[in-house]
Amino acid sequence: MSPLDPRTPVLVGVGQHSERIDDASYEALSHVDLAARAARAALADTGLDPETWVGEVDVVAATRQFESATPLNEVPFGRSSNVPRSIAQRLAADPARAVLEVGGGQSPQHLVTEMAGEIAAGRAEVALLAGAEAMSTVRHLRGTDAQPDWTEDPGGSLEDRGYGLQGMVVRRALTHGPQEIAGFYAMGDHARRARLGLSRDAYAAAMGELFAPFTQVAAANPHAVAPEELTAAELVTVDERNRMITTPYPRLVVSRDLVNQGAALLLTSVATAERLGVDRSRWVFLHGHCDLREQDWYDRADLAAAPTQPDAVRAALAQAGTTLDDVRWLDLYSCFPHAVLQLLDGLGLAPDDPRGLTLTGGLPFFGGPGNNYSMHAIAEVVDRCRAEPGSVGLVSANGGMLSKVSVGVYATTPAPWREGDDAALQAAADARPSVPLEDHPADGWLSVETWTVRHGRSGRRAVVVGRTATGHRTTAASLPGDDELVDWLEADHQPVGQRVFVRDTGPAVRVALTRERMDELAPATGARTDWRGPWEHLRLDGLEAGVLEVEPAADLPAAGHHELASLLDAAEADPDVRVVLIRARFDLDGKPEHLPRSGWAGLTRRRLTVPVVLALGSPATGGGAEAVLAATFVTMGDDATLSFDHLAGGTLPEEGALVRLPRIVPQRVAAELVLTGRPVGAAEALALRLVNRAGADHLRQAREHAAHLAALPPHLVRATLAVLADAEAEPDTLAAVRRPRQVFDDVLVGE
Repeated sequence: MSPLDPRTPVLVGVGQHSERIDDASYEALSHVDLAARAARAALADTGLDPETWVGEVDVVAATRQFESATPLNEVPFGRSSNVPRSIAQRLAADPARAVLEVGGGQSPQHLVTEMAGEIAAGRAEVALLAGAEAMSTVRHLRGTDAQPDWTEDPGGSLEDRGYGLQGMVVRRALTHGPQEIAGFYAMGDHARRARLGLSRDAYAAAMGELFAPFTQVAAANPHAVAPEELTAAELVTVDERNRMITTPYPRLVVSRDLVNQGAALLLTSVATAERLGVDRSRWVFLHGHCDLREQDWYDRADLAAAPTQPDAVRAALAQAGTTLDDVRWLDLYSCFPHAVLQLLDGLGLAPDDPRGLTLTGGLPFFGGPGNNYSMHAIAEVVDRCRAEPGSVGLVSANGGMLSKVSVGVYATTPAPWREGDDAALQAAADARPSVPLEDHPADGWLSVETWTVRHGRSGRRAVVVGRTATGHRTTAASLPGDDELVDWLEADHQPVGQRVFVRDTGPAVRVALTRERMDELAPATGARTDWRGPWEHLRLDGLEAGVLEVEPAADLPAAGHHELASLLDAAEADPDVRVVLIRARFDLDGKPEHLPRSGWAGLTRRRLTVPVVLALGSPATGGGAEAVLAATFVTMGDDATLSFDHLAGGTLPEEGALVRLPRIVPQRVAAELVLTGRPVGAAEALALRLVNRAGADHLRQAREHAAHLAALPPHLVRATLAVLADAEAEPDTLAAVRRPRQVFDDVLVGE
């Protein structure tokens, strides 16, 4: 009998399988087939006939493939509806549970920790973990006559844990860049370079020196996608083979995802291992573990660091009752240089630590099989620990933008299962101060915190992150054709800490070296004070008795929305303009690529100071319908409809419908209109009070109302709009009535 609790979890089998398209034995395996091959190898690695395990496996858990990492990823050859059960079927297994793990590179180690806990609690006996990617084969066969069909539906239950993108996919990144994760790591390295005071070339040399030993490990690994030893200089010298991806990263130092690789792990209880006769020389125990989540990237006070990464390593080591000096085998997640360097900083390790920092060759050289890389690292740690009984191995796995970390400490020395104290560590991490964010800053200077330049087929594009004069953090993108800014960023000096000029052009904030350069490339839309034009996308009937009547073009491009915003700005600045009447045509398809700061048609995000009367003579869909809700007074023709059809197009109403509709109609009606997107005709819109007037003579009614408003004292009209806007946001009616307002005093002295 073992002195350990019979339910103590133990790793008893590991397996890897890979193929390269130039191998003589290349089979063009799917990712499910690769994972199943690795899983069979893991079963055999126990020293038993793989068939012994078929009836024993009660959980199969798979890491999430890149094809399922986001709802937008393409699946050119089809996919399994239940990946873990497809893997199980290839082994003739029928597990009680099938789990598809949440996305992220931390997921293999997290699954080991979770399933070890399930075994220790008696909720499972044997757990098989597997994952793979076949992205190299997808690229190789795509568009050829040999395209396979990888579609399958194995049936059965599935615990699908979702994409896990919350906090990592955010609008400010999609709007400004970097859209690709490499850009965030590049910005981390730029912030770190500034902190260390290194030149551009010195920092590049340090990245090369970090990764050169990784290539030596990869060159000896039969599963590596790039088994080639390279020098530090070769890794960072930019040439035709090694093009720049995103400054400071050339191709050879970024994670390589064109791989065909699979890995698998088998965990069981001590009791089951003894019952089946697994030799104790195959047993490896999880001595310590920790899972933490970092602050979201934009919230972090220090963009050069992610404190939860070293914190998790120290916590796992403390739980194991050992120290970093006692660790013999290290595999630190290495998708980009910054992932390794910031962890070395936090742990006080040197880049040339004699133990080495990888057991596989790292993601740029061994390969980055999606979320499954650390499954290979754990397999390597298990093999090393078996080869030197009593030695200690550590795997640090990272997901997102240093967003999620999972750490495991392994050894053949028997150890009981220990629960971690992750909750207390996470509470401390969550309590760290964050930086206030500003997505729509006023025109002004920005102090650069970090930056990167994306080198793509369409040219170079810069992203700058910095602090405004108020101390808020904002993100800004370069303007097309602004080589002056890009050249300045990439020159051999230190941009961090210097000033650049930013302007909110809606939705993107733009950056240039000077105000003059910004005015040249992106003139301020609010700078116009003359509504008389000229206008390219608007037709004005002129100003008559205080009413400015305008008709937008039928096919209104993004520039037309900016023109409407500018016209409304100019109208508000002109005391002779008392009312703006818009003959609206808002039946536009899709959303403009960029809107003015004041929103769709310059209306939806504007606090109106001049009444806007809107005469709707045709259907208003999407953002157009939201613009209708934002107007002061609306008339609607018999042929017009309102349709909040955003959901059918895969988006949400972002220009006010979700806020304004429930203030006009009952909650249930608002939900119906937004969820169904059904068209609302003029009669129903009038009944629901979405519009003020309806009928065939709607334009005449709009003009009559505009004339009536224009005849009123203008300062009283503007004051009324101001109080209405303020009161709408005040939940306490009596307090709102009693509140003293400057506008009331202003009326006393108005003409």
